[in-house]
Amino acid sequence: MRVVLDRMSESAWQNGLPPDAAAMQQSWRYGEAAKALGRRVHRAEITTSSQRVGIAQVLIRPLGRLGQVGLMSRGPIWEPDTSKEMRGRAISQLRRSLPGRGLRLLMSTPEDENPGILPLVTGNYVAEVPLLQDLDVMRAALQGKWRNGLAKAESAGLRLRLCDRAENLDWLLHLETAQQKIKRYQNLPATFLWAWVSCGPAGYKIYIAYAQGNPVAAMLFMIHSPGVTYQIGWTSDAGRQVSAHHLLLWRAMQDFAKSGISRLDLGVVDTVTTPGLARFKLGTGADLRKLGPTGLVLPLPSWSFRRAGKDFESGADPITIGSN
Repeated sequence: MRVVLDRMSESAWQNGLPPDAAAMQQSWRYGEAAKALGRRVHRAEITTSSQRVGIAQVLIRPLGRLGQVGLMSRGPIWEPDTSKEMRGRAISQLRRSLPGRGLRLLMSTPEDENPGILPLVTGNYVAEVPLLQDLDVMRAALQGKWRNGLAKAESAGLRLRLCDRAENLDWLLHLETAQQKIKRYQNLPATFLWAWVSCGPAGYKIYIAYAQGNPVAAMLFMIHSPGVTYQIGWTSDAGRQVSAHHLLLWRAMQDFAKSGISRLDLGVVDTVTTPGLARFKLGTGADLRKLGPTGLVLPLPSWSFRRAGKDFESGADPITIGSN
């Protein structure tokens, strides 16, 4: 097994993503945005002599003179049928392969439970909407109350506008900043979103609903084909009264499905802290999936490498750790 760092091209990385999409945090553009903000980023390809095991994007945060900690969110992206034993060996070797001096830690929030991780925070639940070309099937998957809210918005005479201009993003980010202070939550910082935008065109879409010429609701989506992530939502009292977000999200689901996007990530579902938002997300017919716990990737003990080496002597390739 071999871990090779920073050799994959953007096209090769894109081809390594599953057809039903990967999380935004493992997209090429996410890494480029982090680099634009001065963060060191490594992209790893994990292989055996005959096949790829997985790929992973790791953001490095310095710990001063002590060393560094790598952050691997929603990764690695495993090849189908990769065994749990191989996953455990692979992430431990990935940790060992990261360059740097001093303490080299690796924190992981995997898509599902992986061996070799010391859990520190319980995994969240996320809502993911499969985007289908058959819009009738997608609409039929909406829950009854959600469908009623959509019908209410459709009859309210709202005018929808699709935007991807800097002034629209600036307007929405100002509203989001004020909203965060009032509701006391945190989101991706505006600096990161601007860095995302700077990495090239077609990286985001803003949907705005207007009533009597005034904006009453807006939603921001981050595009990372073959997936898209819902990032920011804002609504006024007037927009809330006519369920404007239902119409905005339904319009976005239709547009992204037609453009070939296969999955919409609605983010974390928290039925305790934000039960209303949780109901809104699940009402779309989204699949509810539990992520693995956030934890510290553990080093394999030396006997594990010796045992693995003996196993590979029978025909598979020996373990190689390094960046070349």
